[in-house]
Amino acid sequence: MLSDIAYIGLGSNLSEPEKQLELALKAIDAHSQMVLISSSHLYSSAPMGPQDQPDYVNAVCKVKTSLQPQELLATLQQIENQQDRKREGDRWGPRTLDLDILLYNDLALTTKKLTLPHCGMKEREFVLVPLFEISPDLIMQDGRSLATWVAKCNLEGLYRIERDPLAEKIETIAI
Repeated sequence: MLSDIAYIGLGSNLSEPEKQLELALKAIDAHSQMVLISSSHLYSSAPMGPQDQPDYVNAVCKVKTSLQPQELLATLQQIENQQDRKREGDRWGPRTLDLDILLYNDLALTTKKLTLPHCGMKEREFVLVPLFEISPDLIMQDGRSLATWVAKCNLEGLYRIERDPLAEKIETIAI
């Protein structure tokens, strides 16, 4: 039974990043133990780590799932691997796809592989703004509203990617 709610951060800056996020969202929704409830617009932002790499494209989605957190992490890593994710080099280096569990219900968890809520989340405008877009009334684990967190973050360098509605219609018709 799909009863747990998870928020997933998506990011890419290699191999047509917008297409990478689109493929990831389709893979998430196609999984038998997940249903995609909503996803944010795409956002462009400067890289968090080394600056000698392309800008990132980011989004956040909300899913219903029957996967437990560790299982969800493993599933998301499989999707990353299917999209040629390489885990080498700089921690915040370029990548085809990065999928992070941001929140899982109200769970607080710290293991070697997974920390929930996602560590560093409240300093990352490329996570907070798309999260706010799809769940503006969210109350965070510290008891503050997500809106309070967003109000404190630096929005300089974050840009919403506007898609051409006509192009989307053409793509839909062509399929």
